[in-house]
Amino acid sequence: MNNIQMLQEPTPTISTANKPIELYIFVDPLCPEAFSMQATLRKLQLEYNHYFTWRFVLSTELTSLNCLSKRVKGCISGIELDINHPVLPSIAIKAAELQGKRAGARYLSKLQEYVLLSHQDVNSYATLLKIAEDVQLDMNEFTVDFGSKEAARAFQCDLYIKREMEVDEVPSIVFFNECIEDEGLKVSGSYSYEVYEHILQEMLNEQLVRHPLPSIEDLFSKFHTLSTNEIAFIYSLTEQAAERELKKRMLQQKIERIQTTHATLWRLK
Repeated sequence: MNNIQMLQEPTPTISTANKPIELYIFVDPLCPEAFSMQATLRKLQLEYNHYFTWRFVLSTELTSLNCLSKRVKGCISGIELDINHPVLPSIAIKAAELQGKRAGARYLSKLQEYVLLSHQDVNSYATLLKIAEDVQLDMNEFTVDFGSKEAARAFQCDLYIKREMEVDEVPSIVFFNECIEDEGLKVSGSYSYEVYEHILQEMLNEQLVRHPLPSIEDLFSKFHTLSTNEIAFIYSLTEQAAERELKKRMLQQKIERIQTTHATLWRLK
């Protein structure tokens, strides 16, 4: 695997207490490759989350952030009704993260859902506010944070980490263990699930203990919206078998089906 490299660990930003591995997951939130990797990340969390902590590092290209920040503040003050810029989704994710890592992850998932469903333009400030409402963020806090220096700096920090680790392909994952002296392992691009399992096992130097997968109902309680492909991947089913299981639950009115141009999505009712 030519796209796997050793790296020095940066200053830790996440507590790794009782979890010996730390993952830096580099994504462009609107890139199709980020969607395709989502099933792998979700399955890793379900089966091996007891071994690692993780953080998303946003890798959207930076343009003129200072000017943009002023426009966002103007929009919040009512000077503009709406603004539209390709860097806004990344700023919104960082604003959501100021309410906690889980809030940021919920926001990112809902943002990607909006993209797949072709709801509205996710580069629009108004749409990003609607997403924050959908994931039940504190809206007063979110609107203030959206136009704050803290959200802009958090995004700039992600871009700095991307440059520091010389990540030139997204998605990429960098694995670090708990020994600061050891180098990290950078895996550029997407690989099979077994590759990530192997890396975890090698870094831990022990046999992995896999958590049992939750029921499909519990899975939807955790992630809310999943595609047929994700269900098939997570449970090692064929797409036809996954479709049958999902249709059963649709008939029981537990989930609803949403057909898009690119995928079939299922959402908790």
